[in-house]
Amino acid sequence: MNEAVRSLKVLVAHPSADLYGSDRVLLETIEGLERSGARVVVTLPSSGLLVPELVRRGARVILCPTPVLRKSMLSPLGLLNVSGAVVHGLFRSIGVIRGVQPDVILANTITVPLWTAVGRLCGIPVVTHVHEAEANAPRAIRAALAFPLIFSSGILTNSRFSTETLDSSLGILRGRSTVLNNGVPGPPSDRPPRTGLSGGLRILYVGRLSHRKGVDVAVDALLQLLQQGVPAHLSIVGAVFHGNEAYEAGLREKVQAAGASEHVTFHGFQDDVWPFFADSDVVVVPSRLDEPFGNTAVEAVLASRPVVVSNTSGLREAAAGYKSAQFVAAGESADLAAALKSVSLGWPDFRAAAIADAREAATRHSPERFGAVMASYLARASGRPA
Repeated sequence: MNEAVRSLKVLVAHPSADLYGSDRVLLETIEGLERSGARVVVTLPSSGLLVPELVRRGARVILCPTPVLRKSMLSPLGLLNVSGAVVHGLFRSIGVIRGVQPDVILANTITVPLWTAVGRLCGIPVVTHVHEAEANAPRAIRAALAFPLIFSSGILTNSRFSTETLDSSLGILRGRSTVLNNGVPGPPSDRPPRTGLSGGLRILYVGRLSHRKGVDVAVDALLQLLQQGVPAHLSIVGAVFHGNEAYEAGLREKVQAAGASEHVTFHGFQDDVWPFFADSDVVVVPSRLDEPFGNTAVEAVLASRPVVVSNTSGLREAAAGYKSAQFVAAGESADLAAALKSVSLGWPDFRAAAIADAREAATRHSPERFGAVMASYLARASGRPA
C-alpha cells in the first residue's frame, strides 16, 4: 500500500448519478482509491443508479444540489437562469467541504466548475479529471467551458485528443494536462466469439440513443445489409436522455416501416452490458461528432469482439493498434454496412484477431494500474510526498 495515499481523504464531485461512460470510469477511480487505502466521499447533485454502486465500493455519498455546466447555459439567458443556482450551490458546497475536510478534491469532468472554485476558496487543492472534448463547438464556448480549469491544481485527461482540445480552447492551459488512459474492466468471464455465424451476423450498439451517437446510422447500415442479402440482427442497448424521446420513436418507426422489426431489438438501458457483448459478433460505435474517448470500443475489444468505429477523435485513439478494429467515415451508413459485411465474409480472420486483441487491451487499460496512478497523482496534488 502506498504510504502517501493511505488515509488520504478525497472528496469527489461528479455531475450525475447515471451509469454511462464517465460514471463507470468514476467507479474505477473509487475502486483504485479504496485499494490504495484512501477514504472517499462522493458528492452528487441528485440520486440515481450510480449511488448503490458507489456505496458498494466503499464510498460515502452526499447529495448536494449544485449546478452542472451545459453549453446551453453559455448565453445571456442561460447565465441568468443559472445564477440563482450558483448562489445556493455555493453555500451548500462550502458546507460539504467543511464537513468532510478533504485533503484534495477531484472534480470529475469539467461540468462541475463550482467545486473547483469553492475548493480553492476553502484552501483545498482541486484536481480536474477531463472526460470531454467539444472540438466542434465554437471557440468562445470551448474557452468558457475550459476557463475554470485555470484554478485547478492538476488536470488529468482521458486521451491525447482531450488534451489537444483543451490546449486549443485556452492557451493558458497548454502543457498543464497529464493523459491517464481509462481503466476499463473486462467481462466477468471469458466467452470467445462464435466459430460460425449461424443465423446471421449479430451486431451490437451500446450507449445513449441520440443523433450525436449515430444510432440511426447503425440502423440504416443494418437495413442495407438486409437489402444486400446479408443476414444480420442489430441489438440496441441504451436509452435516450430526458426530452429526446422523439429520437427513439423515430428509430422504431424507421425499423417498422422497413419491415425489419424482427432484425432489430431495443433493449433499453441495462446496468449489466456484458451479456449483450457475449451474445454479439461485432460491436459498432457510429458517433457522428467527436468523442473524447471510446470506452465502448475498448469494452468490445476486451470482450474479444471485432469493433467498427467512426474514424474520429478519441474513437480513433481508443481503437488504434487493434487488428480486429475497423474505422469508417462518421455518419456514412454505407461505409458502416461495408465494414460489417467484411466481418461477415472474413469471420475466421476477424475472430482470431479479436481474441489476440483482447489480451493487449487488458494490459493497456488495466483498472489496477489506472487506480494506482490516480491515487498517486491525487496524493501529490494534496501535498503529500509521492
